[in-house]
Amino acid sequence: MDYRIEHDSMGEIKVPSDRYWGAQTQRSHENFLIGVGLEEMPQEVINAFGILKKAAAIANNRLVPERMTGEKLEAISKACDEVISGRLSDHFPLVVWQTGSGTQSNMNANEVIANRGNEIAGKKLLHPNDDINMSQSSNDTFPTAMSIAAVTGIEDRVIPAAEELIGTFKRLEAENEGVVKSGRTHLQDATPIKFSQEISGWRTSLEKDVKLLKLAAKELKELALGGTAVGTGLNAPEGFDIEVARAVSEITGKAFVTAPNKFHALTSKDEIVFAHGAIKALAGDMMKIANDVRWLASGPRLGLGEIKIPENEPGSSIMPGKVNPTQCEAVTMVAVQIMGNDAAIGFAASQGNFELNVFMPVIIYNFIQSARLIADAMISFNKNCASGIEANGEKMHSNLHNSLMLVTALNPYIGYENAAKTAKKAYNENISLKEACLALGFLSEEEFDRVFRPEDMV
Repeated sequence: MDYRIEHDSMGEIKVPSDRYWGAQTQRSHENFLIGVGLEEMPQEVINAFGILKKAAAIANNRLVPERMTGEKLEAISKACDEVISGRLSDHFPLVVWQTGSGTQSNMNANEVIANRGNEIAGKKLLHPNDDINMSQSSNDTFPTAMSIAAVTGIEDRVIPAAEELIGTFKRLEAENEGVVKSGRTHLQDATPIKFSQEISGWRTSLEKDVKLLKLAAKELKELALGGTAVGTGLNAPEGFDIEVARAVSEITGKAFVTAPNKFHALTSKDEIVFAHGAIKALAGDMMKIANDVRWLASGPRLGLGEIKIPENEPGSSIMPGKVNPTQCEAVTMVAVQIMGNDAAIGFAASQGNFELNVFMPVIIYNFIQSARLIADAMISFNKNCASGIEANGEKMHSNLHNSLMLVTALNPYIGYENAAKTAKKAYNENISLKEACLALGFLSEEEFDRVFRPEDMV
């Protein structure tokens, strides 16, 4: 491999000649061989760095044009656009397991943008620290990148995926409006419910989750940028924080604002904990929905068998013809991972020592993974399972009319205790509720038929 010599405040170091990164990136690349090839900084964070570095250059040009000239702005903007597009992804090799402030990833962005910008300009125009990092510190850029990446993940991936599944449930509700089945509580038979009502519970859970996600995203739109090293804004021109938030908004089309208290923005990660909590709530609801679906589809002969789901692949290497609820299982595993991620994020966010949290890379790594996973899981579940759910009306009718909890309809006529006696006699003697009620003399056959109408109990 061919190398070139780069230098920083610690001296010279070899850097691959075909890479835009510089000395500080190379040192981190060599010193943190932890999870290499598996746990590099998420692409979403790299994209966010491209956005914020371009925004910083725009703000600096507006405020200090004698330092951030139009020529520099043009070269930086073009290089940043390539970062945002993913074209320069191979030039961001650093792992999550680095300094807790994300300084090395910030410098990775500075070096790549400077070197690529110089290439675009055709001369040595830009310096990583003096130009690309102008008016900034790693301590305010990395949390800003976290905010941009998190908001983008929520608004552009998670919410659209949830809304697609909500649309499928709305369709299934309409298709199953007249289908009545047995309800269940505690995994035991309960009073009747329409299948459309059961589905409406799934739909409304997701709609509530979307509301929570939108609320969380709003809080994440307060940017730390402008606080520089410790929140005081040292070395940033007056008004930089407002201008850079405006520029980020212009680039992304999202309404970002400057954080009113930079001391809070640098050290506290409560907004991202709250936002991940909304993702965890969604994961919890998806686990419940997936479990409901696989229980309702259990069988096909010896389980509940009240719904049919798509048969996507063989389910066993030894049992011919077996098909399993694999999409449901994938969703539940994703939910478990997200719950684990939430614990990691919570612990990491509690470590805001003095003026800076130094667990930021692991926080955003877990957050981005959760956002990716839940969005992908919902899309897959919707496409390969939910959209093909069909009610097994015959089995639902059979289970409904075999349920002892239909006895609840008799409470107003024979009282709770007599209804309980009826249910126990029917169960112990394996007879119908009607036979038990008549045998006990609580109602005549005519009276029973008049008040016992399961389809009217919903």
